[in-house]
Amino acid sequence: MTNEATTLDTTAAGETAVTSRTALLYAVIGGSLVAIVSTFLAWTWTTQFPGDLTIYGNPAPLQILTLVGAVLTALHALSALGVKGLGWLTPAGSRKALYILALGTLATALYTVLAIAWVLGGLVHLEPGAYVAVIGTLVPALAAYKLPDDTRKPAPAKKLSSWAEILIIVAVFALGLYVITFGIGTNDKEPQLFTAYLILVAFAAFALTKSGLNARLSAITANNRQITVIAAFVAAIAFPLTQQGGDTYTLLAVNILIFATVALGLNVVVGLAGLLDLGYVAFLGVGAYTAALVSGSASSAFHIQFPFWAAVLTGALASLVFGVIIGAPTLRLRGDYLAIVTLGFGEIFRIAMGNLDGVSGPKITNGPNGITNIPDLELFGWNFGEAHTVFGIELGAYANYYLLMLLVMVLVVVVFSRAGSSRIGRAWVAIREDETAATAMGINGFRVKLIAFALGATLAGLAGTVQAHVQHTVVPEMYQFAGPVPPNSAFLLAAVILGGMGTIRGPILGASLLFLIPAKLSFLQDYQLLGFGIALIILMRFRPEGLIANKRAQLEYHDDTADQAPTDLATAKAGA
Repeated sequence: MTNEATTLDTTAAGETAVTSRTALLYAVIGGSLVAIVSTFLAWTWTTQFPGDLTIYGNPAPLQILTLVGAVLTALHALSALGVKGLGWLTPAGSRKALYILALGTLATALYTVLAIAWVLGGLVHLEPGAYVAVIGTLVPALAAYKLPDDTRKPAPAKKLSSWAEILIIVAVFALGLYVITFGIGTNDKEPQLFTAYLILVAFAAFALTKSGLNARLSAITANNRQITVIAAFVAAIAFPLTQQGGDTYTLLAVNILIFATVALGLNVVVGLAGLLDLGYVAFLGVGAYTAALVSGSASSAFHIQFPFWAAVLTGALASLVFGVIIGAPTLRLRGDYLAIVTLGFGEIFRIAMGNLDGVSGPKITNGPNGITNIPDLELFGWNFGEAHTVFGIELGAYANYYLLMLLVMVLVVVVFSRAGSSRIGRAWVAIREDETAATAMGINGFRVKLIAFALGATLAGLAGTVQAHVQHTVVPEMYQFAGPVPPNSAFLLAAVILGGMGTIRGPILGASLLFLIPAKLSFLQDYQLLGFGIALIILMRFRPEGLIANKRAQLEYHDDTADQAPTDLATAKAGA
């Protein structure tokens, strides 16, 4: 009788737990539906708040973000309920992803409501729709928090046809292009919209990882590597086609590509070879100044004009020479000593460019005034400074530079990937992990590090030649160690660390975030460095390997064997 009673109690407890879980999931769905309805209501009565949240039945962009978050939360809750056709959303369990999405939706709605109260001067300016949104997003967050953890190892994915996988890849990149375009295209007069966009995208990306869907997508892209590369390239090319309203955001995209390309070059030095370079932005300046001097500018000391290809090669070669000159006597140093020397080189370069004004030194760079009126590039009769119509679509001037910079980035990515997987790349990794052991195994540490330093400098100089023509001017203040506006050495190093050292996608993502966020949140200029420092502290605490890390870094930073060893040893002794 006792065993039967225990069995009945266990069964009843299990049924109660299932019933409770189902009730919580219905609460999540119900709250999400309320949040969806709230986005069709007015959140404030005055149009003085940017974005006009006063219209019924037509959600403003800020409300659309809450709408998207609520829809995603509801879909994940339906997946947790076992609704047919939605199981693919949560292969690794639904609770964590659901809670993160619900929390992100609540944060987005709550931020919007508080922004309205702050800008307009009080809660009295809120309409009922705002209160409904807060309640509708708070309920799913509380209910999801109470859900039992159902994290599991994802089951093997069903084998899909090649056409189905290709369609998934195309859909993912199309969605990614839309999300990126939405973020870049947010009105600079509405910083609240971009901030809410960042909040939702960050939580959604985190939820995507916890649900296991990101791993599934990675497996599909790994099986179709060529299709993935083509889709990524096509999506990148399509970006300027979406900017028919002007060149403002295309210029922002060009600068992001320049910053990301230079970060990839620094990734060779820091990420692969493990050399801490604090003056890397100087190589960008060397390429930019060299291109400016030989591109026919009226303020150039050398009244010559090289064709584009010759200017690019000259700028890259000049950076290579400087890389060898600086690296040869200093790369025998290690760690902090090398960092101090490279920091000194960066400052010497900036000061020297400011002194070559004809007074403190030879008149070459016009000193603080820099080299101005750098002409636009012209390649095979195609003037990059003019708008062109291609297949009935007008491409602005900066669209030309965007496509050119995209080709430069592709070249840098190819060089980085080939070098990283080559014999010299493996030697760089060996030097990074333990230079003494690598030297003992026969690797010429000095020669290997010099090659990395020279290659990184060349890639930075290559990007600098394009930057000079995009900006049409080059001044010393553009190449500082640290400052409120990237690119500078501190931000470049942070982009590599933030994104993930030794990877390709990591520095690109890190550079994009570190350039886009200050550009969009310029009203926080006095507090940008404070926020930047806080973000780095949080990242180093919770994800020291970076946003996109390689497997080696993940094992190094999240290896639990060291913590388990003493416990296992104590258990063994107790058993003995």
